[in-house]
Amino acid sequence: VRWEERSSESILKDQAFVTLATNDLYGKGALVLGCSLRNHKTSRQLVILITPHVSNNMRAALGRIFDEVLIVNVMDSQDSAHLNLIKRPELGITFTKLHCWALTRYSRCVFMDADTMVLANIDELFEREELSAAPDPGWPDCFNTGVFVYRPSIETYNALLQCAMEKGSFDGGDQGLLNSFFGNWATSDIKKHLPFIYNLSSIAVYSYLPAFKQYGANAKVIHFLGSVKPWNYSYDPNTKAVKRQGPESSIVHPEFLNMWWDTFTASVLPLLAEYGIEHKSQTSSSIRELSSLVYALAVTCGLPFCRKEQAAEAISQLSISSSDAPPVSSEERRQRWEQGQMDFMGADSFQNIQKKLDVYLN
Repeated sequence: VRWEERSSESILKDQAFVTLATNDLYGKGALVLGCSLRNHKTSRQLVILITPHVSNNMRAALGRIFDEVLIVNVMDSQDSAHLNLIKRPELGITFTKLHCWALTRYSRCVFMDADTMVLANIDELFEREELSAAPDPGWPDCFNTGVFVYRPSIETYNALLQCAMEKGSFDGGDQGLLNSFFGNWATSDIKKHLPFIYNLSSIAVYSYLPAFKQYGANAKVIHFLGSVKPWNYSYDPNTKAVKRQGPESSIVHPEFLNMWWDTFTASVLPLLAEYGIEHKSQTSSSIRELSSLVYALAVTCGLPFCRKEQAAEAISQLSISSSDAPPVSSEERRQRWEQGQMDFMGADSFQNIQKKLDVYLN
């Protein structure tokens, strides 16, 4: 996978697109995002924040696409968020994402979730001010944090950590926290409202189909919201058709899903092969089963911040291994669970987890 070398004169080195990967699955999504940005000739730097759960091979592959690959670990005792995390452990991923404000070598950045993909050059977003974002389709007076323009600042970073510690997040994640912190977004400055075409939600297409038919062709960024991500499907490169394992209540628009897989097949799969990274897709039915189980367990344990949608989103980030793996010790198994590497087809299967829960609850 090679792109034409960008001349130093054409690159604005003090501005960057920033994304985050917490494991190898989201690393694959980030690779597609990075490739799509390069394919559309961005003149900005590409930066990715990763956690230690991302494998060394995936880090190397990411380094081929991104200008900077930065490891962040909010649980590190050297991290200013450490004490806050002890008090609010449910905000771990939130704090990880907030690290983007600490990238003070850049004057302005555009953060993009790893489950987004650009369909056109979007460098014009750097003309916007902090905090510019598109409305969330579920509650348009809130902005969606899948794509937003911001200015890195240690002062803002520390203020966000303080806000998280004192007020928390009304949805248990980064979107609730950021909407509370930038609470006047809805009414203060219409220029900070990005058009929906910069963060087109794949699952919102069907909520107003006539508008999609009218404006969808102008979309510049597609956001694959929901529990089932593009990498959870399988793809037939011969027919260029996405294969679905079981019925879905909300299927992403097939045109965009095929675009994602076209990019993945052409640009990302060769990289994965080069670095010895095997591609396996989780079935959508297994994700639904496991997310329902996790949600039920969270409710049983009295975790008020957990919603069914959050459980599904968390499960979609898990890296599920096959049943061919050799037996492991209890300690190794615990470590793999913490890293999201479950033996879903073996010891950690849905049926085995259900049996243990039944014994525990009864």
